[in-house]
Amino acid sequence: MQEAAAPDLRPWWPLAGADDLRAALEAAYADPGRGYHDTRHLAEVLARLDQIGAGHYDRLPVLLAAWFHDAVYDGQPDPEERSARWAAEALVGLVDDAVVAEVARLVRMTEQHRPEPGDRNGEALSDADLGILAASAGRYAEYVGQVRREYAHVPGYAFATARAAILRDLLAKEALFHTPYARERWEDAARANVEREVAELERVTPGS
Repeated sequence: MQEAAAPDLRPWWPLAGADDLRAALEAAYADPGRGYHDTRHLAEVLARLDQIGAGHYDRLPVLLAAWFHDAVYDGQPDPEERSARWAAEALVGLVDDAVVAEVARLVRMTEQHRPEPGDRNGEALSDADLGILAASAGRYAEYVGQVRREYAHVPGYAFATARAAILRDLLAKEALFHTPYARERWEDAARANVEREVAELERVTPGS
C-alpha cells in the first residue's frame, strides 16, 4: 500500500523569511514515532481554522499557536508546556512580544481545552484541535487507533482508564465546542463518537 504524501503546510505558514523554523516544526510533526499528533493532524487543525473563519480570531497568533500546539509530543509529561516554551524562545525577534506571549498562552490552553468566555482566539484553536471528535466513523476509529499507538508502552487497562477519564471530562463540558460554526456542525457528531468510545473503554478489564 502506497504511503500517503505529506500535506503541503506552506500556505498556512504566516512568517515570511522564517522557513528554518517552519522546517523544524514540520520535522517534529513528521517524527515516525508519532501516531495521531503528526503532520496530518496539524494540517487538519489548520484547515478547520479556515472553516471556522478568520473573522472569529486574530490570524497571526492563532496560526502560530496551531503550528506549535503539538510541536513536542513524545508520550512524556507536560508536552503543551514544553511546546509553549519552544514557541516562546523561537518566536522572539520574529513577531512582537505580545504575539509571542499570546502564542504561548494558547498552546498551554490546549492542555485542557477550556478557553475563558470571550477568549475568541482560544475558542477557535480549541475547536480546531478537537474537531477530530466529530469525524466520520471511519476516521474516528483511525484516530482512536493512532492515539493508542502513541501510548503503546501503557498497559491496556491503564490506558483505557486514563483515556476514559479524559473523555468523560470533555463530556462534562456544557458544550465541546465554542465557536458558532463548530457548535452547529460538529457538536452532535462529536458527542456521539466520544460517548461510544467511552462505552468501549469501560469494557476493558484489568489484566488487559
